[in-house]
Amino acid sequence: MPQASQPLLEMRNITKIFPGVRALDGVSFDLRPGEIHAIVGENGAGKSTFIKVLTGVHQPDGGEIILDGRPIVMSNPNVAIHHGIAAIYQHAASYPDLSVAENIFIGHEFKTGPFVSWIKARRAAQKLLDEIGANFSPNASVGSLSVAQQQMIEIAKALSQNARILIMDEPTAALSKKESEELYSIARGLRDKGVAIILISHRFEDIFGLADRCTVFRDAHYIGTWGIDEVNESLLVHHMVGHAIEHYYPERDPHPGEEILKVEHLSRTGYFKDVSFTLRAGEIVGLTGLVGAGRTEVVEAVCGVTRFDSGTVTVEGKPQHFRDPRDSMDNGIGLLPEDRQKQGLLLPWSINRNITLPIIDKCSKAKLFLSGKSERSISNKEKDQLAIKAPDVETAAGTLSGGNQQKVVIGKQLAASSRIIILDEPTKGVDIGSKAAIYELMAELASQGVGILMISSEMPEVMNMSDRIYVMSEGRVTKEFTNVKDLTQQQILEAAMPQERTA
Repeated sequence: MPQASQPLLEMRNITKIFPGVRALDGVSFDLRPGEIHAIVGENGAGKSTFIKVLTGVHQPDGGEIILDGRPIVMSNPNVAIHHGIAAIYQHAASYPDLSVAENIFIGHEFKTGPFVSWIKARRAAQKLLDEIGANFSPNASVGSLSVAQQQMIEIAKALSQNARILIMDEPTAALSKKESEELYSIARGLRDKGVAIILISHRFEDIFGLADRCTVFRDAHYIGTWGIDEVNESLLVHHMVGHAIEHYYPERDPHPGEEILKVEHLSRTGYFKDVSFTLRAGEIVGLTGLVGAGRTEVVEAVCGVTRFDSGTVTVEGKPQHFRDPRDSMDNGIGLLPEDRQKQGLLLPWSINRNITLPIIDKCSKAKLFLSGKSERSISNKEKDQLAIKAPDVETAAGTLSGGNQQKVVIGKQLAASSRIIILDEPTKGVDIGSKAAIYELMAELASQGVGILMISSEMPEVMNMSDRIYVMSEGRVTKEFTNVKDLTQQQILEAAMPQERTA
């Protein structure tokens, strides 16, 4: 672990109060030069507010910020940038129609009088890209690049502003395992050059794979700081939620029933080919593979979001070719999309309206007028069953944490009495405690006879929650694992790799 006689950054007793909410309550933190320090905690613990105070977005109501041993006021984001503090968020704030060089230097261009020298910008951008090992051109359009490459641009942008404190907020949430490892390598390289990194992540792989120290926040309070070799997963979870979670992955004794979904030789030109799998009542089946393997495209075709060119989908013994998602839902299939905010929820709408949207006809009188009482009865039932943290069901979905938003999306399917539920990355961006709650809910639904198809890129999740696992690579199913008890991550990864690489 890096050692330093004096911290580069100290935040002492930081308090931030919003109307009716104490978002930070006397929180403290310190950061050493050349270290990666993780901040962990459940959604709502205060991590985002803390980072916004550090970057000048919010002004604290109490406490002080010490940089290089001197008190400083982060009056706005420009002050933070001036002092070498930069943040990289999960969703890159890029301009897709501009080039890489233009994105890196926008706002601090190379100027000769009134003119911008893009020749100098491209040269400087290439130097920065080389420094972090990026393999794309500074002339490339950002919109044509992958999420991982766009995050590299954000890192290059921070370095172009001489950042010495880099905040990485959920940096691997949308990345494949290979892309995550590449990002780890970049982060370690920056650390070795003296850059101090604050890492915000819900993923244990990030925390234990990168961090030198970790600090836990809970309910807007500082809980403690430990060297990464002083804690394990169980201890971190205990500190984050305030109590031990006996079984992070629930113990199950599955007894699958009849086959309720059968997909045979499904193909869609350019997306997937000859895909077959089955799902039985009371079973959790994992569908995994590298990002871009075609997993999401397959289930979207099954549910009528898109079309397939050939093959068959059989639901409870009847061949189906759904016209749209509503058609599949009417036939007992519920799809929870990967992007819950864009595809799973109407964020300005209440929990109530989101949950009852799929069954709006059941909440209406004579098919003409909505019954508010009926709506609230159904949504309150799901709110209680799923332990959704909100004052009431009239709370806007957009104000909830990621984990609670995911529970609302699940609540929609429960209200619709779906017998088959397809979960696409069910715990993406969800905190540790909410993950455990979602796993428990999945186990409970399976015990009630619901068939669950789970798409996931997280190997521990796939291996611990699945009764069977299908692996996809380049649009095809390459392997089915039926004995998951003795399965290793290496076996899954070998099946997920493009065939020409393993031949």
